[in-house]
Amino acid sequence: MSENKKSGWSFDKTFTVVGLGLLTALIVVLQWLAASIKFGPFSITLVLAPIIVGAALYGWKAGAWLGFVFSIMVLITGDAAAFLAVNPVGTVVTVILKGTAAGLVAGLIYGLLSKKNQYVAAVVSGIAAPVVNTGIFLIGCLIFFLPTLAEWGAGAGYDNAFAYMIFGMVGLNFLVELAINLVLASVIVFVVNTVKQNRATA
Repeated sequence: MSENKKSGWSFDKTFTVVGLGLLTALIVVLQWLAASIKFGPFSITLVLAPIIVGAALYGWKAGAWLGFVFSIMVLITGDAAAFLAVNPVGTVVTVILKGTAAGLVAGLIYGLLSKKNQYVAAVVSGIAAPVVNTGIFLIGCLIFFLPTLAEWGAGAGYDNAFAYMIFGMVGLNFLVELAINLVLASVIVFVVNTVKQNRATA
């Protein structure tokens, strides 16, 4: 019996740790790059596809972890700086919850649907991730930042905070993120199948 087996370690665990490490690094790099790509007041999210890949390969816990890493990077890169200046606690709670939940939900959905059809699983997960990410962000705005958003919206020429939230802050970003995920759905399936095949033959 090998030393790895005696210690309870295995090739599968090594494969998972290495894979998650690579995806974590990819998310860090992509979020740094995304900080300079803005549609409206916020940067576009480029990391949802890697999060879905991780969730598809390693399960919903991995999706939650990668979503958490994405959330931390949002805070580090200053993408939430305007909100941090208003309500630091509310900002941290909202940012961490939205990213983590997006990865978790995408992983759960992929795990359920991939048993029937991998492409459908990738498409639905690709829709769910930005919906959850944006939806929790909007809920956080309503809970923690509504008076401030009303002021920002009035200054930007919107009639109320809700119009500013939908059309001024998240509308275009959400559509771009959704489009990226849908376009990459077949790529996600290809990557997942390739990695799984290499894992099986290793």
